[in-house]
Amino acid sequence: MALAVGAVQTLQWWLAPAPKVSDFVGPPRSGYTLGNFRGVVYDKDGLPSFRIAGPHLERREGDESLYLNAPTFELPAKQPGVPDWHGQSEYGWVDKSGNLIKLQGPVHMHRPAYGDTAAADIRTSEVTAWPKENRMETAEPAQLVQGASTMSGVGMRANLNDKHLELLHDVRATFPPRQRKPA
Repeated sequence: MALAVGAVQTLQWWLAPAPKVSDFVGPPRSGYTLGNFRGVVYDKDGLPSFRIAGPHLERREGDESLYLNAPTFELPAKQPGVPDWHGQSEYGWVDKSGNLIKLQGPVHMHRPAYGDTAAADIRTSEVTAWPKENRMETAEPAQLVQGASTMSGVGMRANLNDKHLELLHDVRATFPPRQRKPA
């Protein structure tokens, strides 16, 4: 019986048509492409952790990640009375789960002034961000300007939840004296 099954299997393999050869040449095709898109990534509590928009998005079939051209984004402050961070980059990439974002090329972020806190701007490039944790980092030069204060250095880590910014190397900073408020 085993010999007969083996013979049938061999005969089937020998007579079956050859597998079709793929004639596709080029990069992997995307699962879909969107123009002028807007998207929101939510955290585990169902609150927005990241908003993104741009002129072009591709979803790749193989890894289900998103590739973005000229994205603009918002990182919610997650604190009452504190405005959201708004930014833009040349390119971007979002992993399948929405837990990891790469902002590629020049990256600019801006937070409007609030209360007695001046507006803030961050200029850097090649940012890795974890939007659900409100964290980001880069190994590239970074500059923070807030009011008349400036800080610059190479390499940056930031936690936007607790307003913590760490510059790692070659740090330069200017902190002019604060204006005293009239009594």
